[in-house]
Amino acid sequence: MCRLCEEAASFGLVRDPAERLHASITAEGAAAASSGAKGAPRTGALPKGSGEPGRRLLIKGGHVLSMDPAVGDFASADVLVSGRTIEAVGPNLDAGGADVIEAAGMIVMPGFIDTHHHQFETALRSFLADGILINDGKPHGAVNYYDHILQKFSMVYRPEDVYINELFGSIAQLDAGVTTVMDVSQIHHSPEHSDAAVQALKDAGRRSVFGYFEGWGEAAKYPDDAHRLKSGHFASDDQLLTMVMGGEIYLPGYESAWKTGRELGIPIALHVVGTFGMAPTFDELARAGQFGPDNIFIHMTGMTDLAWKAAADAGAHVSLSVPIEMTMRHGMPPIQKALGLGMQPSLSSDVECTMTADPFTQMRSALTLQRAFVNEAALAGSEEPPALLTSRDVIRFATLEGARGLKLDGKTGSLTPGKDADVILLDATAVNVTPLNHVPGAVVTLMERSNVDTVMVAGKIRKWRGALLDADLPKLRRELEASRDYLFEAAGVERDLFRA
Repeated sequence: MCRLCEEAASFGLVRDPAERLHASITAEGAAAASSGAKGAPRTGALPKGSGEPGRRLLIKGGHVLSMDPAVGDFASADVLVSGRTIEAVGPNLDAGGADVIEAAGMIVMPGFIDTHHHQFETALRSFLADGILINDGKPHGAVNYYDHILQKFSMVYRPEDVYINELFGSIAQLDAGVTTVMDVSQIHHSPEHSDAAVQALKDAGRRSVFGYFEGWGEAAKYPDDAHRLKSGHFASDDQLLTMVMGGEIYLPGYESAWKTGRELGIPIALHVVGTFGMAPTFDELARAGQFGPDNIFIHMTGMTDLAWKAAADAGAHVSLSVPIEMTMRHGMPPIQKALGLGMQPSLSSDVECTMTADPFTQMRSALTLQRAFVNEAALAGSEEPPALLTSRDVIRFATLEGARGLKLDGKTGSLTPGKDADVILLDATAVNVTPLNHVPGAVVTLMERSNVDTVMVAGKIRKWRGALLDADLPKLRRELEASRDYLFEAAGVERDLFRA
């Protein structure tokens, strides 16, 4: 662990505070990022000391989408940040002495929240683009996630592979405006693997929920190592990192994981997928009253009405990965099932070995799928079809509902005074958006990661004028590629750029 701390700089992370401010951006770079397909060039230097106590920043004149009904939305307003928190939101704020970030033409909103992402697989991006979840005995099952990713590649990960995959995946999502993630790291083959994952999340400087899921091999200490991890890494509430216990019911001894999570007072998350044959066990837990508001159920495909009602009654949370569920044969995403029971889901990216981890893909997929269901019902003659989801609804899923599901809504998920300043600025003057006519609609139906202009986590600027800060990306890329090369060789998988 100490070696990982001491050698983190070798992975390309700029650690010295004086270097971090201007590590990845120059005046020329800022101008380039603001030209061409981007919107109108913006003026102003990168504010120094963002996120530090007493440092005040005024994000001025943006289109503010607060996601807090008590705060409201504004065609033009300001967001005042003091240190790491939001001090005020409204038009023409008086902020004498604050550095000004000009946000005219920008949509100012809370950062996106991804409630389920396997970041340790970053080096395997797109490898399983055409695969499905498991070999279920039906057609197309030969190339599947369980056999290829979990039982082949994941078995050969070293702690240093865990570190660079987690770090690069975190930084890549910061670039897309995702300020909070639940990292589902099913890679805990030893305490050293676990420590490497936690260290990478810390070094990335993003708000992260460390998902302590299973590992494989004789050195694996799951779930017992949860006590050491919780006391050693997550003892303070005043940090960007929190912890969730993984409790997969398809694994022997899952009862111990659930017991451990509840002893530690942390949420318990698990994949719930019908194609894994989980429905009978899930029903047993439902009948036994084992569900609670501390549960995060990922996917929830193929479950019975009994289990769904028990989950809703218990106040459990549902995380949907709509593109993955559709393409990998998890079962039809149960978005309308959740909504019909009054459950407000969050959105998650799942696995980049099969699909991109950007939030715009998740929001568009959720919107279009639910509307397809409802529109088909209307066309078939239903006189009272469910309500159609709106753009604002899926933004809420991708922000505030994600925060609620991860028990972080007191800190993030909306632009609410007193919450941490997890704020993003989206360029609405860019060629793919202008002219702006509807703020939520533009975010969901028109934008993608190139529109993410500026990203702030707990008041600290992590992306500025289209360029990431704090990271030596060429060096990080080389380290990730080296990890990929090792993983393919160690797993005995031939690399072919045109065939999986």
